[in-house]
Amino acid sequence: MLTRLIQPAVAGALAQFPVVGLIGSRQTGKSTLAQAIAAKHKDCVYLDLERPSDLAKLANAEHYLRMHAERLVVIDEVQRSPELFPVLRALIDERRRPGRYLILGSASPVLLRQSSESLAGRIRYLELPPLLFPEVLGKAKNADGN
Repeated sequence: MLTRLIQPAVAGALAQFPVVGLIGSRQTGKSTLAQAIAAKHKDCVYLDLERPSDLAKLANAEHYLRMHAERLVVIDEVQRSPELFPVLRALIDERRRPGRYLILGSASPVLLRQSSESLAGRIRYLELPPLLFPEVLGKAKNADGN
């Protein structure tokens, strides 16, 4: 995987905020980056809401997410289930700690409005741009500075 320049910023945001929203256009590498981050977290739960089986797990989202309250939960394509935002807010308010959720989605105004209304003060947004020249050349620094 190419090292993305934004990766340290995502890790830093997860250390400070209960929710980090990684947004950007389609095919910019959000899922790939999230999978790399998830691999560094023990027992991370990764849900892709374009996959019917993962979407079904959230039929009772409050129960499912509460079962995984001690893990990082990555929710890819979150714009497919905007009803999750109030549930996330309620669960965060029950037990606020950083690094609970990494949500991925498009930078659509609808998604941003829905999530910002529910998750105000609980979320940090980071936008993943298309590949940058230093990333393609392999000159981006790793998260550990190398």
